[in-house]
Amino acid sequence: MLLELHKIEKSFNDQPILRGVSLQITPGEIVALLGPSGCGKTTLLRIIAGLEEPSSGNLLFKGEELAEMPVHERGFGLVFQDYALFPPKDVAGNIEFGLRMLGWDAEKRAIRVGQVLELVGLSGFEGREIHELSGGEQQRVALARSLAPSPRLLLLDEPMGSLDRALRDRLMRELGAILKEAGGMLDRPEGITAVFVTHDQEEAFAVADRIFVMNAGLIEQEGTPAILYRKPKNVFVARFLGMENIIKGKVVNLEPPRVSTSFGEFLISPGPCDIGQHVTLLIRPEAAKLHIPVIDSYTEIRAILANISFRGRYQDVTFEIAIDESTRLSLKFDFNTDVSLPHPDTEVTLYLDPASTIVLED
Repeated sequence: MLLELHKIEKSFNDQPILRGVSLQITPGEIVALLGPSGCGKTTLLRIIAGLEEPSSGNLLFKGEELAEMPVHERGFGLVFQDYALFPPKDVAGNIEFGLRMLGWDAEKRAIRVGQVLELVGLSGFEGREIHELSGGEQQRVALARSLAPSPRLLLLDEPMGSLDRALRDRLMRELGAILKEAGGMLDRPEGITAVFVTHDQEEAFAVADRIFVMNAGLIEQEGTPAILYRKPKNVFVARFLGMENIIKGKVVNLEPPRVSTSFGEFLISPGPCDIGQHVTLLIRPEAAKLHIPVIDSYTEIRAILANISFRGRYQDVTFEIAIDESTRLSLKFDFNTDVSLPHPDTEVTLYLDPASTIVLED
């Protein structure tokens, strides 16, 4: 195990920020700390970096306690949201800064500058001034500077938070590949191990091998992006990942598993349930179809199409279901842009896939 955190706690002015956080990271992993503002993710990153001290708990790197090790001796790279570049220095000067501190000679520095600029797609930018660069280019220089000394661990705090949407989407697609490729080039055959903080689930899904979802100083759930999306543990995780179709019900059958709700019965994905158990259901946004599937084991409901929001690659569609004369339930589903939808206020039949209807922990 490369990095181990055991029951890390941190308080400011008697206010708990981290409440017994434990996690393990293996060599070459890219890990995301994902959560809303104030959940403790940046504080946890700063504790790993040595910029904050935990109130209690243990940090181990390759089995060695980090608590008494100064920041400059940890051999970790840091990338901040605001880049923290040196305006008086050109691109090469910024990247060389840490290498000079480590005593690298000029020839070795020049070779490494060229290597990391190639990694981040900025070959030939050595002599460019910082003020001449776009925000995306500056962030790439900051990343190159942190990668240059071949860090034992790379820590990134909201690395794409200051970029506009187009640049963020581009770097989001490329960051994981850059880190994977960097290992072989920078004498880290296991790959660059990285921990990055983000509040954006798209960034976490696109870049990370594994994600820790944090809330109020605790880790709510950890897993690969696929596992988190398919099986969010509870209501908080589901809602934070953008899933809004959450309803209450009671288990009325096990074979096949079926849950009764205030507006009908739902076939659900098999799981540990008991007859009569009150449960919380999540219906994922891709669950609905407008035409009856080949197999007939789908939940069929009638709903009014209330709103269509075009999102480019897909359509975000809101439906309303009447529970009684005065109460309606809203459900949101995603459809590909090539799916022809009726006009708003049209009543339709929806067919819901049981595999996309799961029970959450309360």
